[in-house]
Amino acid sequence: MKELLSEIKYDANELVPAIVQDAETNEVLMLAYMNAESLRLTVETGETYFWSRSRQELWHKGATSGNVQRVVEVRVDCDADTLLIRVHPAGPACHTGNQTCFYRKLK
Repeated sequence: MKELLSEIKYDANELVPAIVQDAETNEVLMLAYMNAESLRLTVETGETYFWSRSRQELWHKGATSGNVQRVVEVRVDCDADTLLIRVHPAGPACHTGNQTCFYRKLK
């Protein structure tokens, strides 16, 4: 695991995109960004942590809403520049209250 973690390619801002997917339904819940610290916390605690680009701070998903995401597994893509975080969500992923952040469709 440590070897794979060391292969992750962070962008110029030291971030890597993380796609969050429901481990039961395979529904894509959200896209967020992780830095090395948030990834380390996610792996260590079994709950998702991200880096907020707008607030420039670490955030624990569900810390205020209670909608934590329990990590089932973390996958790294073939280029090592994107993560797939498979979770058991305790509630909606989106701050709007929707189950997924991808609830809108282009028509």
